[in-house]
Amino acid sequence: MPARRLPSWAWVTGLTAAALVLVAVLAVKAGDGPQPTASASDKPSPSASAKPSASPDESAPVAVPDGSGTGRRIVYSLGQKRVWLVDASDAPRRTFTVWQGTVSPDPGTYTVGTRREAATGSDGVEIENIVYFAVASGVNVAFSNALDGSSPPPPASGATTGGVRMKAADGDAVWKFGTAGTTVAVVK
Repeated sequence: MPARRLPSWAWVTGLTAAALVLVAVLAVKAGDGPQPTASASDKPSPSASAKPSASPDESAPVAVPDGSGTGRRIVYSLGQKRVWLVDASDAPRRTFTVWQGTVSPDPGTYTVGTRREAATGSDGVEIENIVYFAVASGVNVAFSNALDGSSPPPPASGATTGGVRMKAADGDAVWKFGTAGTTVAVVK
């Protein structure tokens, strides 16, 4: 009995399905790859609220602090009020200034745990891209950004806030980069 050949439509269907799977896999891998770095045009716009104090020129490259570990990680400098997104080759892919809450974690290594798309911050501001990574003095510490893009208002006297706020574009970058299990290195 002679062997049966597959019809050409079966070959085309199979090759098309394989190509679609390959494109989907490559798209997922591209999302995990290097992200764009901050540029001078990414500066926060002035607002009536407070800005990070003594912020360096955002257009000048800022080195990742020594002692922040190695490999893929988020580095948060308390003294510089700055965050770096560092890839697996130890190259900074994005850096930006942040507004700190009234409570900060001690220097050390933490891990991203819970993430929430949106909520109301302890200051009453609607926030998004919430990436929790530490608890300090009984207060959850998380990266986030205000939905309206504003900087946080000065906290009420005696209020404890653990939000590390950033502008919306930076919040999106942290959300994409800081998946559960990502290392967060907090330095002085």
